[in-house]
Amino acid sequence: MYINEKQLKEFVLDSGLVSKAAFERAEGVAALGKQTTGDALVSNGDMTEDDLRRAHAHILGIPFVNLEDKKIDTDVLSLIPEPIARNHNIIAYKKEGESLEVAMLNTDDLAAIDFVKKKVRLKILPRLTDVASVKFALKQYQKSLKDEFGGIIQRETASLQGLPETGDITEKDLKRLAEDLPVVRIVDSLLRHAINQNASDIHIEPMDTQVLIRYRIDGILHDAMTLPKSAGPSITARIKVLSNLKLDEKRLPQDGRFKMESGSERVSFRVSILPIYFGEKTVMRLLREDISGFTLEGLGFHGAGLERIHEATRHKTGMLLTTGPTGSGKTTTLYTILDILNTTDVNISTIEDPIEYQMPRVNQTQVKPDIGFTFATGLRTLVRQDPDIIMVGEIRDNETASLAINASLTGHLVLSTLHTNSAAGAIPRLIDMNAEPFLLVSTLDVIIGQRLVRKLCDVKEKYTLTPPEIKKLGNTVDLDNVLRALKAEKIVGEKAVWENIPFYKEKPSPACEDGFSGRLGIHEILYVSSAIKNLIMKGATSEEIEGQAKKEGMMTMIEDGIFKAVEGITTIEEVLRVVSE
Repeated sequence: MYINEKQLKEFVLDSGLVSKAAFERAEGVAALGKQTTGDALVSNGDMTEDDLRRAHAHILGIPFVNLEDKKIDTDVLSLIPEPIARNHNIIAYKKEGESLEVAMLNTDDLAAIDFVKKKVRLKILPRLTDVASVKFALKQYQKSLKDEFGGIIQRETASLQGLPETGDITEKDLKRLAEDLPVVRIVDSLLRHAINQNASDIHIEPMDTQVLIRYRIDGILHDAMTLPKSAGPSITARIKVLSNLKLDEKRLPQDGRFKMESGSERVSFRVSILPIYFGEKTVMRLLREDISGFTLEGLGFHGAGLERIHEATRHKTGMLLTTGPTGSGKTTTLYTILDILNTTDVNISTIEDPIEYQMPRVNQTQVKPDIGFTFATGLRTLVRQDPDIIMVGEIRDNETASLAINASLTGHLVLSTLHTNSAAGAIPRLIDMNAEPFLLVSTLDVIIGQRLVRKLCDVKEKYTLTPPEIKKLGNTVDLDNVLRALKAEKIVGEKAVWENIPFYKEKPSPACEDGFSGRLGIHEILYVSSAIKNLIMKGATSEEIEGQAKKEGMMTMIEDGIFKAVEGITTIEEVLRVVSE
């Protein structure tokens, strides 16, 4: 879409989307002839691609539509075949008489418009939309595949009836079964269905008389389907073949990995197979390989905490830690920070277990404990690779902690994760790993504690708390601190009080079955100030450290959760559920 640069400048500056300095910086990049000013604004992180599309739509006078959480009539949606919709980012969403409104990321894609016009024989009215809207609409194609997947699985499973029990199947039989077309189709359907449902894990659990398939979606496990007991060994064999695992080993746990493509998405599956009483249980973690496009703001960071993280990333040395339980988004946070730091003038090296995302220009190394290649041995080698920034997947033991601290002391910025319940809990945990307090105060910059909460859909129910409910919530949360933050970030007015501040509850709808869709982080960002350094040297507890951090303005995770509940992102109940887990 050609946009006059003068029009873009006037609109962007008048609307306050970016500062004048940022726009002039982008104009300087554009003057070199490699990018337009708009593209330079996106590259510099001053605007998102969707912000730029909205600006273009306004300037060109093209309507901008938001399809998120909008249920599109199946007959209208299917006017454009899914492969065309996916490849050209074009969605049919509204038909009136002889006209069809289509949402697009690029209304200059005349080939796609012409194809749709010839196919449907209607007048095409292009509208601009954003990436999130296209993704949501494409999922509606995928949801309609659920019955098809179920039909394929049940039909192919029927052909597996009469197989011998697990103990009677030889390795040769398993290899043959794993390559049989019915088994290949069943496993392929299970994997694609999980991707379409945006699952993070697949559980395949053999039971006494059947095999239970479960998906973890938005942190909650859901039963997906049950299969006959006889299908279990062949499905497990197929997954072992994909993961290059030993087919005849049924007594010991095995771990593996494989990849597949679904549409334009590349997904890596981390496989864990564990012997249980009724056979072998398989759990697969789905890892979307494309981390690009994430921002700290998009992950839920805001306010003073966000500024603390940006400040820490500008340092040439020191340590930045993320903490939380498994599956709390720690690695995604670190990779997003790495994406910000990943410029042409730095050398970034990582040591991980496993490599969850692949990033260009980042030297990523996978640990292999079975051959003695651990975090500690890998980290020793990394510091001899002339890195500027080092990411250690996890600090698990004394040796890794010591090496990570020493790396930050010798001129490196070190990023890592730690399994603790809170940001303040990271300090006693490191000291428990024999880290010297005087070294910690010289290296630690920022510690992030986090959890993931489910996000409300656009259709939700508004309500206010009664005085008894406010009092009860105040026993758990420092509501005064939350209110100060809400006023500071202008989420509520200066005279707002809790009695008139609205909250929201989930409201199931056809487009959003349980009222939630996706997850977002709630965080606490502990800045290691001079006062906190003094507490560390005195051997203070995590409670004392957290207390001092709160005096200095830190919001705890639960407070950040209530902050986001006021914004309408999640519910109070969801925050309390996640933080109390």
